[in-house]
Amino acid sequence: MIVIQPVLEIHASDGFTLWPVAASRPYGVLPLSGALDPAEVGTAVMRIADCNNIDPEDDDRPPRPADPLGGFLHGLLTMDDLLASGGLRITDTATGIALLPGCCNGLEEWRDWFEVVDGDGWASFGHDPSPLAERHGGAVRLTVDAEHDNSPLIELPVTDLRRLLADAERDMVDFLRLAAAWAARHLPDHATAVTSALGRALDLPAPVTGG
Repeated sequence: MIVIQPVLEIHASDGFTLWPVAASRPYGVLPLSGALDPAEVGTAVMRIADCNNIDPEDDDRPPRPADPLGGFLHGLLTMDDLLASGGLRITDTATGIALLPGCCNGLEEWRDWFEVVDGDGWASFGHDPSPLAERHGGAVRLTVDAEHDNSPLIELPVTDLRRLLADAERDMVDFLRLAAAWAARHLPDHATAVTSALGRALDLPAPVTGG
C-alpha cells in the first residue's frame, strides 16, 4: 500500500514559552492532519511562524513589534511569500521505502507535484536527499535520491498519485481547520490573521475558519 502525508520539518522546541507545544527533537517531521492534538498543532504553528521569522529589510514591511508574541508572529503576518519547511512524504508500506522532501523544499510548493501528473511529467523536491518524480506513460517513478544510481524507487499509476494528492490536500485542510480553532483559543488577538497566513503557507485555496 502506498500512502502520502504532508509533513513539516520540526526543530527542537526547548525553551519556547509563547504557547503550549509538544516535545520534539531536531530534524524530525510532523505529519499534518486533522488528528493532531492541541500541543502538536501548537508545534506546527510555532514551526511555520519560525520559518518566516525574518527581520524586515527593504521590503516595506512595518518594524517588528517589541512584544515577544507580536515579534515572533511578525514575519508570518507580514510577509507576502511564506515558507513551511517540509513537503509530501510518500511511503510504500509493503517495502518500507519512503520518499522524503529534501532540504530547501517546502509545503508551500506541494502543488509542484501536479507537474508530474498534468504538466511536464517530472518534478524534484529539494536536495540531500534529492527526491525526483517522473511520469512514464501511465506510471510514475519516484526516486528517493536521484544523486545515487542505486537509489530505492517507488512506482505507482498516475491515477493513484492523483488520488494521493487529493488525500494530502484533505489532510492539510483538516489541519488548517484545527489550527483555526486552536488560534481562537491561544491567539485570540491574532486568530484570523494567523489562520489566513497558515492557509497561504500551505498554498490552500482559502483559509478555514472554525471554532
